[in-house]
Amino acid sequence: MAGAKRITANAIERGQIKLPEREFDPIRHIGRRILYGLLILGTVVCVVMADSTGYKDGADGEMSWLDALYYATVTLSTTGYGDVVPVSPTARLVNVLVITPLRIAFLAVLIGTAFEVAGRRFRDQRRRDRWRKTLRGHTVVIGYGTKGANAIRQLQATGVTPDQFVVVDSVQDHVDEANRDGYAAVLGDATREVVLRQAAVHNAARVVIATNRDDTAVLATLTVRQLNAKCLVVVSIREAENEPLLLRSGADAVITSSAAAGRLLGVAAQSPLVSEVYSDLLVHGDGLELVERPARPDEVGRAPHELGEPVIAVLRDGRALQYREVSALEAGDAVVVVGCRPRGKDHQANSVIATS
Repeated sequence: MAGAKRITANAIERGQIKLPEREFDPIRHIGRRILYGLLILGTVVCVVMADSTGYKDGADGEMSWLDALYYATVTLSTTGYGDVVPVSPTARLVNVLVITPLRIAFLAVLIGTAFEVAGRRFRDQRRRDRWRKTLRGHTVVIGYGTKGANAIRQLQATGVTPDQFVVVDSVQDHVDEANRDGYAAVLGDATREVVLRQAAVHNAARVVIATNRDDTAVLATLTVRQLNAKCLVVVSIREAENEPLLLRSGADAVITSSAAAGRLLGVAAQSPLVSEVYSDLLVHGDGLELVERPARPDEVGRAPHELGEPVIAVLRDGRALQYREVSALEAGDAVVVVGCRPRGKDHQANSVIATS
């Protein structure tokens, strides 16, 4: 246990890459190896009995099925007592061309587990190296709790593929859960530069920081900005008073989870139906949703309320303007519109998850 703790502590300090693995059933794997061994054994017995006159049994001079089985076992195991031997040229040639390769295959099956462990380590290392070299423009999610997992689901709903996510968490169970969900993960402290380098933060397009502590979020933001000055950094915090500090640390957007939940609770207490609309807007691809798109050429020069879709904001020069503040759209503007899709059967469940 002490050794396991040292390994875990070192992994957290330096960062340990964990990639999703295919499910491995050891019982089925062992059973398959036993089956291969029995098939090889049966093949040798049949080969020997097919030319039984070419073998000599030291006991009675004749070969029976029991003698063939005995010969197969001592031959494949390389024991070779010498009491049953091939005497004809054909039997000896068959031993050289058939039984010897089968003996090698049988031994490979027996010691295959050791080879597989060594081979798996080599393959895993090569896989991690290849993964890091090809990682560009991805999304790093720091913290795989409720907030981090739902942030990934929301981004996936907009078209981001699972291979474009890297989870960073210092809790082994969270890393294992991320792997089971199909995401690459790094076990380590996200406030350390060496750990974030393992997640290739310097090549990331966006970083989502969803830690459980605000001070950890601040340190992680500073470390991310030190490695990547251009990526989009979104941070979730518990207390609104820490928002100015996060913005000065380099965060592009700060979400106060407790304040947001409190506002939704207040809205629900006044009008449960209005709170359902709020929750609906938070879930992409199901019911109402907010969609950002560039202003089309035929929309330039027109007021937001003249568009065919309900516009609630205009994005211009890095600022979000309310639709009433814009008299006419300009080239290069983006608009935030309210879209609408048919609701799925699990709409209510998704709404609850999105607001948790």
